[in-house]
Amino acid sequence: MKKPVAIQLYSVRTDAEKNLYSTLKALKKTGYDGIEFAGFYGHTPEEIKDMLSDIGLVPISAHVSYADFIADAEKIASDYAEVGVKYIGIPYLNPENRPGAEKYDETVANMKRFSKILREKGIGLLYHNHEFEFEKINGVYKLDILFSAFNHDELQTEIDLCWTAVSGQDPAEYLVKYSGRSPVVHFKDFYKEGHTGAKLYDLIGIKDETPSEKAVFEYRPIGTGMQNIPSLLDAVEKAGCEWIIIEQDEPTESKNLSRMECAEISITNLKKLMG
Repeated sequence: MKKPVAIQLYSVRTDAEKNLYSTLKALKKTGYDGIEFAGFYGHTPEEIKDMLSDIGLVPISAHVSYADFIADAEKIASDYAEVGVKYIGIPYLNPENRPGAEKYDETVANMKRFSKILREKGIGLLYHNHEFEFEKINGVYKLDILFSAFNHDELQTEIDLCWTAVSGQDPAEYLVKYSGRSPVVHFKDFYKEGHTGAKLYDLIGIKDETPSEKAVFEYRPIGTGMQNIPSLLDAVEKAGCEWIIIEQDEPTESKNLSRMECAEISITNLKKLMG
């Protein structure tokens, strides 16, 4: 099975901040087919489009925060339409915006509005999960509650297979559950020991100072962690995913690897496994 593979540019953000063009060129050289953006690193949409065209990378998608959508959804739609992305994902919701919380109904209404604005530009809206959406309300996962509030045209999934596994779910089974509604999927490998809780989410501003006696969590390049990659690839085929997007939030400290080294190991291992 072969699928095009992109990388969430956040994975190599320190390199992109220094020189976006050279970073994109290096990613293409290592074997990536496309890019998922998390900002423009000081460049205009037109400059981004020209870079990608020159290098030969597909601008498949982007992550844009709920707060940024609230601030100016029309500009987001216009900017990313100029770049040429096909999807934009909301990377997470703050606690007050999640199912069961005080602002949930307002959040659903706003996301429906965002979706309409994006669809007018030919862009689909996605939601990208973490572990915390697998809390239950009356026996139903919050993530399932969120997706059930929208039709397929309004909101599609961007299942993060790492956080799904960390929550205790079988990530392959969960992805297949959303067959036909999962155009892109986040591939992420990891090593976990003990209970890490919300300490995993310092990067998105969610902190937990609760001490833990033994808690180990490390992001790993694809094929070097705990994920069953062949099983996940089989699920990608069954679910009808169009693209695989590799993401590694932080480099692997135990191996003293840089962000770019992790990105290269991931694409090399994944393409070998795809055959």
